[in-house]
Amino acid sequence: MMIGTSDAVTHNAYSNGLIQHSNDSVEEKLDELRCLMGKTEGDPLRIVGVGAGAWGSVFAAMLQDSYGHFREKVQIRIWRRPGRSVDRATAEHLFEVINSREDVLRRLIRRCAYLKYVEARLGDRTLYADELLKDGFCINMIDTPLCPLKVVTNLQEAVWDADIVVNGLPSTETRVVFEEISRYWKERVTMPVIISLSKGVEAELEPEPRIITPTQIINRATGVPNENILYLGGPNIASEIYNNEYANARICGSEKWRKPLAKFLRQPHFIVWDNGDLVTHEVMGGLKNVYAIGAGMVAALTNESATSKSVYFAHCTSEMIFITHLLAEEPERLAGPLLADTYVTLLKGRNAWYGQKLAKGELTLEMGDSIKGKGMIQGVSAVKAFFELLSQPSLSILHPEENEPIAPVELCPILKMLYRILIIREFPPQAILQALRDETMNDPRDRIAIAQTHAFYRPSLLGQKF
Repeated sequence: MMIGTSDAVTHNAYSNGLIQHSNDSVEEKLDELRCLMGKTEGDPLRIVGVGAGAWGSVFAAMLQDSYGHFREKVQIRIWRRPGRSVDRATAEHLFEVINSREDVLRRLIRRCAYLKYVEARLGDRTLYADELLKDGFCINMIDTPLCPLKVVTNLQEAVWDADIVVNGLPSTETRVVFEEISRYWKERVTMPVIISLSKGVEAELEPEPRIITPTQIINRATGVPNENILYLGGPNIASEIYNNEYANARICGSEKWRKPLAKFLRQPHFIVWDNGDLVTHEVMGGLKNVYAIGAGMVAALTNESATSKSVYFAHCTSEMIFITHLLAEEPERLAGPLLADTYVTLLKGRNAWYGQKLAKGELTLEMGDSIKGKGMIQGVSAVKAFFELLSQPSLSILHPEENEPIAPVELCPILKMLYRILIIREFPPQAILQALRDETMNDPRDRIAIAQTHAFYRPSLLGQKF
């Protein structure tokens, strides 16, 4: 059970010594945000999640657990597309999960919902992802039951009067969905606040090379001012956060909204900091997914060799540091968050899992990058975006030894190899080891030194002015 629910006991002590917030303090946080958003008595704060992947579903469930019992003050709902059926194997596994959790079993029986899971296990009924979500199950995270959620399958109904919209869509779907949403907001007097959870990037090469992030896509698609669009990210695994594992996150954007939203979202086990550098943090969230895929490949191909994985880690982190010097004026400030997010993704993220499955032959590239039970593998499109961007001649830098201009990607051999494996499919996953064992590969320390001793920063890459 998450903190702040009506079932919670005030001032329960956690094993780590933190004290649970009282119900009154939770209501005070809700009242403060309602006041800031100009809500009057009888007019509930409407929070809508758009997209029901693992993190989007957990985020909505956390809010529901914390604030949902204040029904006159807040409404929390989540939109997902209807019609996605659940296969027999998933239904059978879900049935096992239900029967292993007494609290879930009792809840379903009490809601008269248990029988349909029995029928689905027997193959006598087809379940759909949206009805699972109403009962507290995310199709991409079956092993972690959530609280029941208010699910809306009609996008217009979900968002037309929303005060806060949480973008839980993959970056590859964000543009299409928010262009549709913009049609429903044409008559709005005030624009909503949008919190984007998406970690993905696109490359835009004309009129000049630059990275496009989900918050920028949302701004273009809807006209919602940048001041009202924020990014929330951090080193976390959705299922572990819902199981009350201690986690940090950072909400980035305008001071007007990021500070009150950080307070609203903060819980004893989920600490939310705030930062004004939205786009750079957002891009870093996409960058670590690139290298996580390669890490999964290396782990599988070397039978989890600690030595090989550490060699890969040294090279991939040096490339990430090199790239951050191109993207950020003060890259040192990003080192901690970027490495933390990379570390957790390598340990248990879907991108590392995807790399492992590819290397073992249990998945193929022909299956696409949307995988049953996992959702969208964001790192695949990010590999393409970063490679295309850093290949542009207009971004050329001097080669440290040959003193000739080269594209930045030439100093990123891991990124180059991932592009050749995943995008143009020139090599099999085993080629990632060839890249690591290339005798001409620079010492990772040299790559970092190059980045630190040259004026690499290109503000135009993130749409900044010189």
